[in-house]
Amino acid sequence: MKKEKKINNQKEKVKKTKGYDKGQIFVKVMAGILALLMVLATASTLIYSLMI
Repeated sequence: MKKEKKINNQKEKVKKTKGYDKGQIFVKVMAGILALLMVLATASTLIYSLMI
């Protein structure tokens, strides 16, 4: 029983270390772009309101 658990744990670790699939990478890139756009929009609004 203990050997089976060790084998299953080793298989899970191998699956986790393979890396990200394309969908996860796409989601993270899009989230980064949207976060950057939000920061730029806030900064430009602040600058515009201070200029008036």
